[in-house]
Amino acid sequence: MEEKVVNILLVEDDEVDIMNVQRAFRKNNINNPLHVAHNGLEALEMLRSGSVPMPPIIILDINMPKMNGIEFLQEIRKDPALNRLSVFVMTTSNEDSDKINAYNLNVAGYILKPLSFEKFLSAVATLDRYWKLCERP
Repeated sequence: MEEKVVNILLVEDDEVDIMNVQRAFRKNNINNPLHVAHNGLEALEMLRSGSVPMPPIIILDINMPKMNGIEFLQEIRKDPALNRLSVFVMTTSNEDSDKINAYNLNVAGYILKPLSFEKFLSAVATLDRYWKLCERP
């Protein structure tokens, strides 16, 4: 059986965090295409314009300029073409209000960015196992 290519959209404004995700993908032998948007507005434009293949999975930061993660979630949940996307929040925000808002907007998970790269590798490996287990129609 041929494995389906699962595109992933990373919505993250911090270049170091982007490089860490890319590095964690390589170290975990995750070969999924990773597309990057630097804020929620850019991500919405990418999704709505079709400039990237529709990613069933989004990794989303909360604290970003122009349109933060919660605002982005509100937008995609209102959009019938985007509202079924699986979104994992990966952020430094440990604020209860951010967690509550994110879960109220149906995120698949809320991951605090770990301080060490080893913990970050583990978090990305967990994401990989999750999306391999989930069969997407």
